[in-house]
Amino acid sequence: MWRRLATIADAAAIAHIYNQGIEDRVGTFETELRTEAMVASWFDGSHPIVVVEQEQDIIAYASTSSYRARPCYAGVGEFSVYVRRNWRGKGAGKEAMQHLLQACEAAGFWKLISRVFVENTASRGLLRSLGFREVGVYEKHGQLDGIWRDVVIVEYLFQANLSAASFGA
Repeated sequence: MWRRLATIADAAAIAHIYNQGIEDRVGTFETELRTEAMVASWFDGSHPIVVVEQEQDIIAYASTSSYRARPCYAGVGEFSVYVRRNWRGKGAGKEAMQHLLQACEAAGFWKLISRVFVENTASRGLLRSLGFREVGVYEKHGQLDGIWRDVVIVEYLFQANLSAASFGA
């Protein structure tokens, strides 16, 4: 497996993987499939996106987006990680997250956060193994297919970047 920063040219492959996650109802409340153009809009130059390849075929990705628009949250990113169906459970998600952590630390982020379905034990285990902390549970955070779902809030702190002046340096 090879990991690298993603480019807009990867948008179609990323959309395909994300759409599998949407269809499988494993990691998102989203139900509308994404297009290549929708994913291309994620590339803002500030929020790292990484991909994992096997023989030049993208098999996983991890991405960040802004947490809140307020300046005090500039160094906090929300993240997602998705793996192509036939590669789940084979380490591609871990590869993606390890590279995303490196890219976010280098970009000056001081924290990553996300929410994970409580029953998604594979993702929760992966994140714990990488040093993420489970902060708590949002009960009935949203409905998916008419069913209320709970999510676990996770966070990762970049100790080296915790000074207020570090973001964007």
